[in-house]
Amino acid sequence: MNRTAVLLLQMGGPDSLDAVEPFLRNLFADRDIIRIGPAFLQPLIARFIVKRRAPRVEENYRQIGGKSPLRELTEAQAKALEEELGEGFRCFVAMRYWRPSTLEALAAIRREGISKVVALSLYPHYSRATTGSSINELKRVLKEAGVTFEVSYIDRFYSHPLYIEALAEKIEEGLAGFDDHSRLELLFSAHSLPQSFIDEGDPYLAHIEETVRLVMKRFAGVSYHLAFQSRAGPVKWLEPSTDEIIQRLAGHGCRQMLMVPLSFVSDHIETLHEIDIEYAQEARHLGIADFRRIASLNSSPRFIACLADLVRTELQGG
Repeated sequence: MNRTAVLLLQMGGPDSLDAVEPFLRNLFADRDIIRIGPAFLQPLIARFIVKRRAPRVEENYRQIGGKSPLRELTEAQAKALEEELGEGFRCFVAMRYWRPSTLEALAAIRREGISKVVALSLYPHYSRATTGSSINELKRVLKEAGVTFEVSYIDRFYSHPLYIEALAEKIEEGLAGFDDHSRLELLFSAHSLPQSFIDEGDPYLAHIEETVRLVMKRFAGVSYHLAFQSRAGPVKWLEPSTDEIIQRLAGHGCRQMLMVPLSFVSDHIETLHEIDIEYAQEARHLGIADFRRIASLNSSPRFIACLADLVRTELQGG
């Protein structure tokens, strides 16, 4: 029986505190994300930057258990998706900046004797810095491997009805914990990008805004905002920043806030530390007494159904 491999593309995360520094080096050496000087010097410059940043980042990971949970969560998604798709499918995981690497994932697919691959990015909103980088890496490894695979790509799903339903389901669960929605502020927080990416035609911002629009059609009367987190470096980033919006809303008397991580489908450092620890502390310091976050999609049945539908539709010719 001919089988199809579904290759889930994700960024990855350090699986120990010792892995933080090499993980960051891989990240900062990627010119799809950031261009630092000439290409031949970037690995050296990245090493210098990482030496300065690593101690603080290691401490952040220490506070969430000493590692990223992203590998386990993505492998759980792969297992659930394989069960949802049924006979004839095998699911694999490729991490852009850590393990299992793209090369390791393709080797595993080859050992299974599978030649047909659907590469499915787990970034709902396309950007050259995320999905683009993962797909470029996959194409590079395929070219160097000299092995023939029949590969198709799913590089976005920001408006897929089941993705919107999965997000809305988590928001409904979060809202259920508040008695009075008229006093609540819903804050969507997406990973930021340099403004220059958008100016050069990257569709990420438009995708984020469309997801928010589609989700909020289901929550008439709830006050909401969109902001961007995880900025780094001196360049101009997408605005407003999440911390700026938290400060502004607190200054206007907000005392209840429900955070909605957007562009993250699994828990990792930016939900577990940046939101749950850093923003939570800042919000409470500013007087937002009731600060909460919706549960991440992780292996939610509706989200897994979304991924399965994406795969089936791709194999049926779109």
